[in-house]
Amino acid sequence: MGVKGFVEGGIASIIAGCATHPLDLLKVRMQLQGETQAPKPKPSPSPAVQTLRPALAFHATSLSAPGSIHVPLQQPQVARAGLIAVGVRLVQQEGVAALFSGVSATVLRQTLYSTTRMGLYDILKKKWTDPNSGSLPLASKIAAGLVAGAVGAAVGNPADVAMVRMQADGRLPAAQRRNYKSVVDAISRMARQEGIPSLWRGSSLTINRAMLVTASQLASYDQIKEMILEKGVMRDGLGTHVTASFAAGFVAAVASNPVDVIKTRVMNMKVEPGAEPPYTGALDCALKTVRAEGPLALYKGFVPTISRQGPFTVALFVTLEQVRKLLKDF
Repeated sequence: MGVKGFVEGGIASIIAGCATHPLDLLKVRMQLQGETQAPKPKPSPSPAVQTLRPALAFHATSLSAPGSIHVPLQQPQVARAGLIAVGVRLVQQEGVAALFSGVSATVLRQTLYSTTRMGLYDILKKKWTDPNSGSLPLASKIAAGLVAGAVGAAVGNPADVAMVRMQADGRLPAAQRRNYKSVVDAISRMARQEGIPSLWRGSSLTINRAMLVTASQLASYDQIKEMILEKGVMRDGLGTHVTASFAAGFVAAVASNPVDVIKTRVMNMKVEPGAEPPYTGALDCALKTVRAEGPLALYKGFVPTISRQGPFTVALFVTLEQVRKLLKDF
């Protein structure tokens, strides 16, 4: 019975992950905008550059001041207007296929991370459910999500690092791109060139984010679905699954976005041999980000995050419910 939960969760997660991969890629690109440690592009008067990288598009009087106080003032507009601009620029410069950069890493990540967290959550939920009433308190659902998310993130971190790097590679100057051929090539090169520990770079952030996402996403889906059915608002069907899953996706996006921004930057940082790393850790990255770009920088990429988290969560749970029906006799 336990294995079945892993299989069902794995299938649903892989389908949902591949379907929403382009939105996840745009989220990563937006989270890296304005990063003070990012490679500086060659000066260009092109307005398209200013649209893509508003945090680096200073007025003439502030071109020599990367830490200019103008940066934080521009941040609120980035999240609202950046998604389409970043997407259009990406397609123009790198082609439509670039929207699926790193999709092999997404498949591996969902296979390792999501399969583990979904299966483990299912096991804990069944184990902690009251056998007499058949109910499970919200606090127990959240606890199950925290544990499942932590274990899943630890297992899937290498694929997560590879995915972030492959998605971010196209924004670097051609000479500085890593040009990983696949997720296997990315992981093997990281292990060979930067050491095995590099595969777990940012793992504390990944684990914290996964705990927040899993607890908020899975627990809120179960709770909202139960409330809808108990109050008789809708019957158990597609409408209930879509409503509960979209609400769960919104909750997960709000809870996890700040950790996700820091995780993306720490995982993507380039550490030159003998040089000091751009960030010494998660806290250092958070402080530098807030100082240079303002507190709202922690919600960079929120539009694509919710744009992806909503459809991903809907696809995840709708697919999961259908897979459960197909496998109910096994």
